[in-house]
Amino acid sequence: MVKLGFSIGDLHFKNPVLTASGTFGYGSEFDDFIDVSRLGGIVVKGTTLEPREGNLCPRMAETPSGMLNAVGLQNKGIEYFEKFIYPRILNYETNVIVNINGSYIDDYVMLAERIDKLEKIPAIELNISCPNVKMGGMAFGTKLSSAREVTRAVRAVYSKKLIVKLSPNVTNIADFAKVVEDEGADSVSLINTLLGMSVDVAKMKPSLSTITGGLSGPAIKPIALRMVWQVAKAVKIPVIGIGGIMTTSDALEFLLAGASAVQIGTASFIDPLASIKILEGIEKYLLEKGFTDIREIIGYINRKPEQNRNCC
Repeated sequence: MVKLGFSIGDLHFKNPVLTASGTFGYGSEFDDFIDVSRLGGIVVKGTTLEPREGNLCPRMAETPSGMLNAVGLQNKGIEYFEKFIYPRILNYETNVIVNINGSYIDDYVMLAERIDKLEKIPAIELNISCPNVKMGGMAFGTKLSSAREVTRAVRAVYSKKLIVKLSPNVTNIADFAKVVEDEGADSVSLINTLLGMSVDVAKMKPSLSTITGGLSGPAIKPIALRMVWQVAKAVKIPVIGIGGIMTTSDALEFLLAGASAVQIGTASFIDPLASIKILEGIEKYLLEKGFTDIREIIGYINRKPEQNRNCC
């Protein structure tokens, strides 16, 4: 047997494969394809205080080795989640994490307070890539002072595990990771999508109604991997890697670079079984290499040669 579990503080995850917010719905959408409870955790669709209709179509566009999206956090709000979604996901035997979003710090605080009362939700993922209305639309996660302020405010009212999802659209992401760690984050997840755009040359106009959108998929993996490597060396809290993870090999790269876990995103749009296949692939890899505990490979490339046993 191979030990696949990892922990964020005293919150245990049975394995390191989670799903990324916005790519897996609320989990139940995948019940016909996989046993969701086999996963280490699921991060459900982004939730806001009030219902949001999202952006006008077109709001998704395929790009070489990736996709752009500008869905705009379409969801039915926290009240709907509490009444109709939460009862549906109570029976999952895995960690269900809620990704929360807001335009004001007070939005995040009120959301965190309400979710804190939901017994079966052990953690939230604080999405600080949302626009801070008071700062003219600048994302909370692209200015150190606002990242610090929103993390501190949520930590003050939220008693469970706090994961902060970092924006890659910054100069030095490690600085942001250290700031949120200082303010009480239990973990960081990265990266969120990169800002990009596409033009439809036949129609001679932008492919998205919003002109720009978030780029995800294999195209961003080298950037995401580099940022995870940087952050894992800069903080003491667990790092969750996200960005272009399509295969077992992709996931292993993030683990070897220092991530304690990974989130599967765009891959689930292509193959609903992707997360389970990656989980099985990780276990097979560890067995073939002779490892008995996944912790033996976390950050493997960052250790001195004498710290790593010769397994190859």
